[in-house]
This record gives sequence, structure tokens and C-alpha cells, in this order.
Amino acid sequence: MVKPVERKPVASYLIDTFGLSERRACQLAKLSRTGYRYESKGCDDQALRARLKQLAAQYSRYGYLLLHGLLKAEGMVTNKKRTYRIYTEEGLQVRTKRRKKLTRPMLVMDSPSGVNERWSMDFVADQLSNGRRFRVLNVVDDFSREVVGQLTEFSISGARVARFLNQLIDSRGRPDSITCDNGTEFTSKAMFFWSKETSVRLNFIQPGKPTQNAFVESLNGKFRDSCLNQQWFRSIEEARYEIDQWRHHFNYERPHSSLKYLTPVAFAEKAA
Repeated sequence: MVKPVERKPVASYLIDTFGLSERRACQLAKLSRTGYRYESKGCDDQALRARLKQLAAQYSRYGYLLLHGLLKAEGMVTNKKRTYRIYTEEGLQVRTKRRKKLTRPMLVMDSPSGVNERWSMDFVADQLSNGRRFRVLNVVDDFSREVVGQLTEFSISGARVARFLNQLIDSRGRPDSITCDNGTEFTSKAMFFWSKETSVRLNFIQPGKPTQNAFVESLNGKFRDSCLNQQWFRSIEEARYEIDQWRHHFNYERPHSSLKYLTPVAFAEKAA
């Protein structure tokens, strides 16, 4: 890499070697006489360094901008570039924690052999006519493709999911396992303890692999296309009513191509 020519030493060399005047030497070096005469004024950063290190030790999670704000309030500094220079020279950068990458084993989607052997669940989001958003938790039986239940709420926590699953188990029976993604509701403490108490295994798919939860993903598409996209809901109560009507139609009246065009309920009864 070619270093740029320092013009001030060039002008000094011309003056000392050839006896040129300052004016002529600066003209040849293409340097202003003011720049030639300028002498750098060193600044004493010792007090500023000490105070910056003290603040950095006291507020260990503050970045240089916050520390600069504190120093500026104390009247010790005005230029944040100066603060940043000392900040980096002293190695005071905040160490950010590396986010742990979630790893899950590949989930093999084998076909279940009976009802309540495996359920799948996932969320679908929509909004009311006034713009307020709500969520629907879809739970499907992977064997019969029957919609086991749908929970429609503005907000659904892990504890609410656990209570809803308990209601489904009371009316239908306990599944051996439930397949779900890695959403915060499903990976919450409430769901962890619910799984331990009920002995229902939670099968988490790999992040970014929705095809490993294909049964409920397929249901979500049908539900959005034939229910959510077909109408507006003025209230959450109206949304619950229309969704309940759709679920009854889906389970009892709509033939399913993968079930030899039987309805999910008819297929489950035939397989029993």
C-alpha cells in the first residue's frame, strides 16, 4: 500500500536544502502557509480516561453513547468522537452474549395408527373488522384429521394452552404425544410442567422446518382459506361462533381426500 506524501516535511525539506522561502516551498508542495505553520496541540486525556473507566466499571452494560452522555453532563467532554476513541483504546466495549442456537433432532413424521395417538397444534392469526388482532390455536388429530379443538383469544399464553388441552383431554381422552413448533407458548414452563403431569410427550419440530408439522399446517391452510378469508368478524364472540360452525362442518360434513373422501368423524368411527 502506497503511503500518502506528507506535505509539511516536503516543504521543510525544500526550505532547508534549497534555501527556498516559505511561500515558494509551500507553493511547490501545494500546502497552505497556515497549514505549514500549524502545530498540533496535544490534549491531556488522563482525567477523562480515568473517569470513563470509572463509569464503565460502575455501569458495565452501558455503551459508549450512554457513557458519553454521562461525561457530557459532567462537563468533561463535548465531542462523542473523542469519547469513542478513548473508549476503544481502553477496550471498554460491551461484550454481547452470543445467542444460543436452538437445535432439535429431526422429527420423523410417520403415520399414526389410531385416534388420539398423536395430535398436532399450531397458531393462526387474524384480525377483527376494527383492526384488533386475535389468535386461534388449532389442534388436530393426525390419524383422523379431525379438528380436536380451536381456542380463539386475543392473547394466548402457555398456561392458557395447558388449560385448553386439559379441557380437550377431559372430553376426548389423552393423546400419547403432541407435535408443535418452538413458539414461546409451547416451550414455556407451564407447558413443560403440564407435559410432566399428564405424561403427554411434546414433539418439537426443528426450527424453520414447518413440513415436520405437516398435518396442522395443512389444516391451517384450509381453515384460513375457507373460514378466515371468507368473512369479517365484528367481535371476538362472533369470531368464536363462526369458527365453531366451521369446525363442525369440517369434522362432520366435509369429505377429506386423504381419508378416501370420508369425513374425519366417519373415518374415526370406521377405524374404531
